Amino acid sequence: MARMVQCVKTGKEGEGLDFPPYPGDLGKRIYENISKEAWESWVGHQTMLINEYRLTPVDPKNRKFLEEEMEKFLFGEGSDIPKEFVASKE
Repeated sequence: MARMVQCVKTGKEGEGLDFPPYPGDLGKRIYENISKEAWESWVGHQTMLINEYRLTPVDPKNRKFLEEEMEKFLFGEGSDIPKEFVASKE
C-alpha cells in the first residue's frame, strides 16, 4: 500500500513520495508534507524556470535560486512564471 500524506500544496490527501527528493531538512519536509502530484507539478515548473532563465543547475547561485523557488512553490505563496514565458499550444 502506498504511503499517504496530507499535502500542504494541494490541501488534500495524496500518495506520498517514495524517498526524500532533496537533501537535508528541506528534503525531509518535502517527503513528509508533499504528495507525488504536487512534486510532479514542481518538477514541471522547475523545468520551465531552468529553460526560461537559462539556468545551469551546477552553478551555486542558480541552485540557490531554484531552492528558494521550490520552497515558495511547495510551501509558500507560489513561484512566479517569468514574464517572457509563452505556454505551448499543445
